[in-house]
Amino acid sequence: MNFNLTEDQQAFVDVAKQFAEQELAPHAAQWDREHHFPKDVIQKAGELGFCSLYTPEDDGGMGLSRLDSSIIFEQLSMGCTATTAMLTIHNMATWMIANWGTSDAKAEWMEHLVTGQKLASYCLTEPGSGSDAASLRTSAKKDGNEYVLNGSKMFISGAGETEVLVVMARTGEVGPKGISAFIVPADAKGVIYGKAEEKMGWNAQPTRLITFEDVRIPAHYLLGKEGEGFGFAMKGLDGGRINIATCSIGTAQQALNTARNYMLERQQFGKPLAAFQALQFKLADMATELVAARQLVRLAAFKLDQKDGEATAYCAMAKRFATDVGFQVCDQALQLHGGYGYIKEYPLERHFRDVRVHQILEGTNEIMRLIIGRRLLDEAAGDIL
Repeated sequence: MNFNLTEDQQAFVDVAKQFAEQELAPHAAQWDREHHFPKDVIQKAGELGFCSLYTPEDDGGMGLSRLDSSIIFEQLSMGCTATTAMLTIHNMATWMIANWGTSDAKAEWMEHLVTGQKLASYCLTEPGSGSDAASLRTSAKKDGNEYVLNGSKMFISGAGETEVLVVMARTGEVGPKGISAFIVPADAKGVIYGKAEEKMGWNAQPTRLITFEDVRIPAHYLLGKEGEGFGFAMKGLDGGRINIATCSIGTAQQALNTARNYMLERQQFGKPLAAFQALQFKLADMATELVAARQLVRLAAFKLDQKDGEATAYCAMAKRFATDVGFQVCDQALQLHGGYGYIKEYPLERHFRDVRVHQILEGTNEIMRLIIGRRLLDEAAGDIL
């Protein structure tokens, strides 16, 4: 096994790092403070291919692996966590349309999505169905050559600013087999947006409730076939869990770098903080756990690329571990700054706030444990380790 980056992967790192340092990091604090959604910067990212990293080349995307994409997202998240997280959501929705959209739908949307000129939101969670996604109640009923959608979606990132919605809705029986996936134009008649939620973090992207009241869409906006939507959602979430775990790693790495530099500069009791062994040990533990999390995320991405039968379990393990470690590293980096870490002049409190939600979304870490545990205890399962 060779854990070193290839020449291509190092080139991806260099481009993403430069973009993060020039276009994201200098503005991240202002975007957070002003609750500004930097759509123009995301479109610049699209010019570099960052809006369609793993969308197939035949559909205009970069056609990269999930591992390559993770390496890129890690660098971008060092610049701005919330903006990079929105990029990962857009990538997931664009990939779903590319893979299961009809030829007519792809002809209409893909060119705009892969370039970032139009952005996409992913709509699965509902007010009454968070972790229990299979119980969703939003309905889509066939009416001639159209589907009519009714219901609501909760906690939708980018809602009100994006142009495309990928929506999971019930077309059939109760449970996962009755769920289908649809493309819905964000400005379609009957799509109603709630207020922008006041959140702990992720302030550089809006989060809103979306209500669908007799929203009519063409029948060819159905992704795949009726009843296949839940399967698509779960496949999307495997990659989504890698993406959000990666955002935690990148943010934590930036926090660790900031803490290291602070320890070298800050003087207490006549010597730099870096001279105190107790603080050296803290920094060592942060770095060790972060490296372990990074390798698990990249292993999960590799498993997904290889279509490994246990990829879902590995993605769950990576998401659980990396988001917990990412939050802990940001917490410890803030602690090393003392009172300075708690004020907005330093980026630590923003890192702390932004990564906290990663332990909740794309399936809570409790659900990740459930997925892993059930797979381990499945008598028909092989050795997943």
